[in-house]
Amino acid sequence: LAQTFYGHFYIEHNRGHHVRVATPEDPASSRFGESFWTFLPRSVWGSLKSSWELEKTRMQRLGKSTWSIHNDVLNAWLMSVVLFGALIAIFGPVVIPFLIIQAVYGFSLLETVNYLEHYGLMRQKTASGRYERCAPAHSWNSD
Repeated sequence: LAQTFYGHFYIEHNRGHHVRVATPEDPASSRFGESFWTFLPRSVWGSLKSSWELEKTRMQRLGKSTWSIHNDVLNAWLMSVVLFGALIAIFGPVVIPFLIIQAVYGFSLLETVNYLEHYGLMRQKTASGRYERCAPAHSWNSD
């Protein structure tokens, strides 16, 4: 995800989306009737916010600063900065528009998959107030 400057997606997808999939709390699960263009900014900003909150909580639990090198979101972004910096150093500033376009295109394709895989699917709450266990019926990409 370094080449798309979207490394925070790894944290959000594995520790946020997989927990909250097909619920209103999941920014990466598209709602029934929601267009892709409405979904995209909600998912992009929601995933960014969620990944930061997940890492902030993890850093606090470890007794470390949120701005620590141990923060996985910061590490992911640092990899992107190094990659982009190296490419700019090698090819010059002329590569900057390409880097921006390919990054937006790349993470938009990733979000398109999220949009399609869970479109309109919703887990129900149980009597205890928790959501039902995630099942193949909560993803369109199931066998």
